[in-house]
Amino acid sequence: MGGRETALKALVTGGGGFLGQAIVRGLLDQGAGVRSFSRNEHAELRVLGVEQARGDLADAAAVSAAVRGCDAVFHVAARPGIWGDYTAYHQANVTGTGNVIAACRRHGVQRLIYTSSPSVVFDGRDMEGVDESVPYARHYEAHYPRTKALAEQAVLAANDAQLATVSLRPHLIWGPGDNHLLPRLVARAQAGQLRRIGSRPNLIDTIFVDNAAEAHLLAAERLRPGSPIAGKVYFISQGEPVPMWDMVNRLLHAAGAPPVTRTVPVWLAMALAWGFEAAHRITGNLEEPRLTRFVVRELSTAHWFDISAARRDLGYAPRISITAGLEQLRVALQAKQSPGKV
Repeated sequence: MGGRETALKALVTGGGGFLGQAIVRGLLDQGAGVRSFSRNEHAELRVLGVEQARGDLADAAAVSAAVRGCDAVFHVAARPGIWGDYTAYHQANVTGTGNVIAACRRHGVQRLIYTSSPSVVFDGRDMEGVDESVPYARHYEAHYPRTKALAEQAVLAANDAQLATVSLRPHLIWGPGDNHLLPRLVARAQAGQLRRIGSRPNLIDTIFVDNAAEAHLLAAERLRPGSPIAGKVYFISQGEPVPMWDMVNRLLHAAGAPPVTRTVPVWLAMALAWGFEAAHRITGNLEEPRLTRFVVRELSTAHWFDISAARRDLGYAPRISITAGLEQLRVALQAKQSPGKV
């Protein structure tokens, strides 16, 4: 997307979000014209001079209007989380993705880059060094991975001679600007509510936000109808698996929060999760329980992935290491807490 393609016009759904903003900044650095589609307007995008279209993914007309005039679409927006009403997840993640695909066809867009998740293949057991051949899970314990799997399958099935599609699966995105993972960890650590689950040093993959954004841009550069990456899916990560709780504590340290030192056995955590979930279902509480079975399995198993396909086909290599990313995160958080001082 450099050189002769500097006139590219790209739509980023969820452009005001954590990963979305990183992709937007990367596109702007390459000289692309960028439009964002979100439910709300974002001051950060206004400062960058980004055109902002507002609407809901489930609104086909709003999605179509946002896609009109674009050459490529980065579909990043989704309903996140691990608890809530299934219909809301389906409308945002499945219906919304269908609307994006339909709008790309209606307006002749040839490139659709979709942000998926490794959770679409997570079956609750260890996943160590698996590649893209691993099948979708047969059972899901949360609406997010279930609906993301359906959406990803729709994106891949949409690939044809007119519309080229590709799906990326970044795992545990972190870095400056994180408004989801890190704030939750910090809040629970400061409240004394975080516990290690199990005693195994289970390895996990993560990815620094700017590395994740670069992978999306690399995919867009190589994506065309009939190109080798069209219709394919790719795991992307730091490529350096680390013990789960070591990484959690390194993130907490960067945020100036206390480390996790206490441990509960997996069986006890699972029993508590069952109880919390049951109480929420009985009372109709749509707020996320303090602990769920999905979270217990995520925190007590290994999940790291073979990213050789992304290295080979996308030219992806994580430029920012975990150590360097953590330092960027520490500096950014310190600056946020003490404006004008670092």
